Amino acid sequence: MTHPNLRPNSPNSWHYRELNMKNPGLDHLSNGLITLTEAGHPIVAGSADLQYSNGLNRFAARYPDRYVSFGISEQNMVSAAAGLATTGMMPYVATFASFLGLLTCEQIRMDVAYCALPVRLIGHHTGISMGFYGTSHHATEDIGTMRSIADLTIVSPSDGPQLEAAIRASVDHDRPIYFRTGRGREPDLYDPKADFVFGKAIEHAQGEEVTIIACGLPVHPSVQVAKKLAAEGRSVGVIDMPTVKPIDREAILAAAARSKVILTIEEHNILGGLGSAVAEVLAEEGGPARLVRHGIRDEYALIAPPTHLYAHYRLDQAGIESVVREIIG
Repeated sequence: MTHPNLRPNSPNSWHYRELNMKNPGLDHLSNGLITLTEAGHPIVAGSADLQYSNGLNRFAARYPDRYVSFGISEQNMVSAAAGLATTGMMPYVATFASFLGLLTCEQIRMDVAYCALPVRLIGHHTGISMGFYGTSHHATEDIGTMRSIADLTIVSPSDGPQLEAAIRASVDHDRPIYFRTGRGREPDLYDPKADFVFGKAIEHAQGEEVTIIACGLPVHPSVQVAKKLAAEGRSVGVIDMPTVKPIDREAILAAAARSKVILTIEEHNILGGLGSAVAEVLAEEGGPARLVRHGIRDEYALIAPPTHLYAHYRLDQAGIESVVREIIG
């Protein structure tokens, strides 16, 4: 039963906590951390006053002595997490990706990555998922920023279950990790009990005409598009690239060897993100396939509800299908 103080004033009112409490996709971060804590690992978690946006309120309720609310103080949160890591604790800290990937870049570089501390940084509500909150809350540059920081692993799960699996796997990773996650409303594609291997792509289908390489939100609709086109006799492959750095070079080159076109799809600026990472591999290794990058084309995203933005930038299923049909047509 919902706490009476968290109920909306009327059925027509919009209530932040009530809305998020109905969102099961937000449970996976806490589920992973609770599992690790129950196993005896020295887990601590923190958030910049956004525990209801990332689901850490569940972990905080279960382990209040292991959770810190840093308030609207993201840079201090990252530095404090670095300090906790030096004491043997395993810190996981979360805030909006637009703040974590840009505002705290200096602290991530100097306090965390340069010192090779096993801090787990969870940037949630990535890309354009904040919609009408505007440009200050859109995170379309964070992969490029984080990818340029040495010794920092970057993981972009496509759904909550994959995030949960990656969180569990991170306990054995001795270097810092930047997790780039959505808003918790992505359709489930994976089983949270499945194993997650850093640096390994997941192949959903092989294609001779086009192979889609995607991360994050676009993976699920890409899989659906490939299935639809396969029923029409077309050959479209899909590779989920959850680890953007270090990227799975072998999977990229294998796809380029059998496909005429590699299509990268990301909820991010096409400069500096997944498309750029794939381009670097193909350029260095001489992959024969043509590369097409699809995402935000070097612009500040419009301000609108997320679903409208996904349609506008052709990042939903209908949009991705139209892009693929243009290529194979």
